[in-house]
Amino acid sequence: MKEKMNVIFIITDAQRADHLGCAGNPILKTPNLDRLASEGVRFTNYYCTNPICMPNRATLLTGLYPNVHGVRSNGINLSEDTPTITKTLQKRGWHTAAIGKIHHQFWLGPFKQKTKSAESLFSWAVDKGKNDPVGKNFPLPYYGYDEVEMISGNGTVCAGHYTEWLEERAPKIADEMKKRVQNYDNLFSLYCDGIPEELYNTTYVQERTIAFLERHAKGEYGEKPFYLHCSFPDPHYPLYPPKRFQDAYKPEDIELPASFQDAKNLYHHKYLGYHLKNPPFKKAFLRESTEEEVRKITALTYAAISYVDYSVGKILASLENLGYSDNTMVIFTSDHGDLMGDHGLLFKGPCPFVGPCHIPLIWKVPGLTKSGVSQSLVSTIDLPKTILNLLNVKERHHPPYMQGFDMSQVLENPTKKIRDCVLIENDEEVGPLEARIRHLVTEDYKLTVYEGLDNFGDIYDRKTDPHELNNLWDKKDFRDKRFKLVNKLLQENLKAQSKFPKRVAAT
Repeated sequence: MKEKMNVIFIITDAQRADHLGCAGNPILKTPNLDRLASEGVRFTNYYCTNPICMPNRATLLTGLYPNVHGVRSNGINLSEDTPTITKTLQKRGWHTAAIGKIHHQFWLGPFKQKTKSAESLFSWAVDKGKNDPVGKNFPLPYYGYDEVEMISGNGTVCAGHYTEWLEERAPKIADEMKKRVQNYDNLFSLYCDGIPEELYNTTYVQERTIAFLERHAKGEYGEKPFYLHCSFPDPHYPLYPPKRFQDAYKPEDIELPASFQDAKNLYHHKYLGYHLKNPPFKKAFLRESTEEEVRKITALTYAAISYVDYSVGKILASLENLGYSDNTMVIFTSDHGDLMGDHGLLFKGPCPFVGPCHIPLIWKVPGLTKSGVSQSLVSTIDLPKTILNLLNVKERHHPPYMQGFDMSQVLENPTKKIRDCVLIENDEEVGPLEARIRHLVTEDYKLTVYEGLDNFGDIYDRKTDPHELNNLWDKKDFRDKRFKLVNKLLQENLKAQSKFPKRVAAT
């Protein structure tokens, strides 16, 4: 295709791979995303490079593992000097825009006041830029985005440009939101009082995305193609989506995960046992839950996803109506998943289970993709390089040292395979906890090892034990296979390690 293609990259927050109708979920209704999947390729073996918001979002922008780009855990700003695919696209003639959640800088209070954040919840809600570059002082371009309409926070606890939008439409509700934002405990609640549908953050992302597309169609950006990052803060807690979507999902109709009763056994797990008995951060860290709580949070999650799906439908209809469908690549994914009651646990955190790591990916490329489902192993780190290659950006213009694979051949032929494994880094720095674990996912097995815990790990057979209830690590007849898996993890981890700073002299 000679004409430069547009891109709309749609991303949610904390959505599991099985939280889609087209992925076989028997309760959740996602007709618009199902339709998108029927027009492109849906990946069943897509894994995040890190199961935490900021590290994986930084990987999506840089094509680097977290140990290389430096955002090991939440609360670490991505260096503004880091090369990104958006900076590359800017230079190659695309107009770049981000609407919704970005999360490349911290939200909550810094340990030292001299550390600044353009995404600080408190600064957006209270001091309006006195201490941080927010509001009129928001720094543009932002990591390569020419324009930004940002949301910091999740669910019903949000700030950013969204706050200003809310102030114009409902000053009283905006004031209530500002008060809510100042109590950080609200951000880590499971659910928080709702706001009207027309003022909810999903509505904001939908409205502002369509407004961008309409501006572009009017020629306000000249002849430039667009790269649009469309980011919904849902279904990450705190949740309280519009009531009409809540009404569609009743907690009593939710089936508990097959592994739900496993929680009592985890107290004897050599790694998890201690953390379940001594949770470092009870409100936002993996912890044991109850049947009632899991049913309620799952029903609310389904409602939130249904509203996102509704909004995606509106956005895709706008693409069609404005004449962009035949020349716009559409990608849908999430930044990480959630345990959502697996093994009786909630949230995410350092654990050997698949829920936080296994996420959805749907990719439609006009003129290339046909309806298909791919079981090929792919990783977040593969997306940036693939996007640039599909846009015919020559490799010499790519950000240097990108580490992923090009997935283009899998998009063309979903039966193709580019990987025999996926490496997942997971560093946690939550309160007193400093944890470092590594996962390896192969076609047959998932392996997890833990820093500081010698001669122990978790190995699950992905085909015969999908609920991860039978750890093979100590099985006598599995020792040779264990050695090969651990060695494979070592080799993949070595390949992923940082090679910065670069050598500048011979000796």
